[in-house]
Amino acid sequence: MKDAMSDGPLLELKQVEKRFDLDQGFLETIKMRNGKVIREKRSVHAVNNVSLKVDRGEALCVVGESGCGKSTVARLIAGLLKPNAGEIHYDGTRIDNQSRRSMIPLRKKMQMIFQNPYASLNSRMNIQQALEEPVRYHNPGFGRGEVRDKVAEVMRSVGVDPSWSARYPHEFSGGQRQRIAIARALTVDPEFIIADEPISALDVSIQAQVLNLMLEAKDQRGLTYLFITHDLSVVQHFGTRVAVLYLGSVCELADTATLFENPKHPYTRALLSAVPQLKDDRPNHIRLKGEIPTPINLPQGCPFQSRCAYANDRCLAEQPRPVQQPDGSMVACHAVEEDRMVD
Repeated sequence: MKDAMSDGPLLELKQVEKRFDLDQGFLETIKMRNGKVIREKRSVHAVNNVSLKVDRGEALCVVGESGCGKSTVARLIAGLLKPNAGEIHYDGTRIDNQSRRSMIPLRKKMQMIFQNPYASLNSRMNIQQALEEPVRYHNPGFGRGEVRDKVAEVMRSVGVDPSWSARYPHEFSGGQRQRIAIARALTVDPEFIIADEPISALDVSIQAQVLNLMLEAKDQRGLTYLFITHDLSVVQHFGTRVAVLYLGSVCELADTATLFENPKHPYTRALLSAVPQLKDDRPNHIRLKGEIPTPINLPQGCPFQSRCAYANDRCLAEQPRPVQQPDGSMVACHAVEEDRMVD
């Protein structure tokens, strides 16, 4: 059975939705509207009908503006949040409806690297203790020497001197802390890593080092990545495929080369136009106009309609569905579907 599943995607999201209720108690739901008392429960629609597949050995990058739902998607996959609708499958098994106890074996296969290296390490633990903890938890049969050898091996692999193991997190720079956080994720020999903006808190001079380290780990250990970022220049260097999110919905999904050479969705074009380029043939920066909708009150039709130069009546009334393009990319846009885009 396992062999039959191995041909499918390692991870699959099927029409996943996540809402966060703003009004918790009964009194918070009571509102005045046109002189009348009504009951209204408001929610933040963070993730809306997202479907994604991640194949073994690839690095799928999820990009978009702050607040578009990228980190929520990461936390849903990691099991830190439960979806309100849809399904999440890992290696052919549904995981979003499992208990915390039944998820324990999966924790060894799936690890997460967080955005802030200053907050993700326990300040009361030295580095040896921080790295030994997951090894002991997931490998109860390991002896003390085996645990120490494993920690030393992983520390060397990420460029951290094992002789530093008695030091505490505050004694390291941001880049060194993120290397240690990567080492902690690798100590249990995972096959899938969720990286939630792992370099955004680091100096630009250090970002390339950490990215290259993650790519080396991918090649040496056969890792699969879900890489969350808002930096498209990082995507071009790191990703095999890219999913572009806007207000919790996937508006474009394509191979990295295809997306950068021929972006189709108006939002993707605007994002890419803001990336500094040395070439002269790139289009000028596209300035988006209009109001940014709130995820509390989503537009009825296309979520991008209020900022799109190509929006028409259909865009205001009907939400677009992802449609496969001749080059293999998926685009959710009425203007692309009707060939109304003008280059």
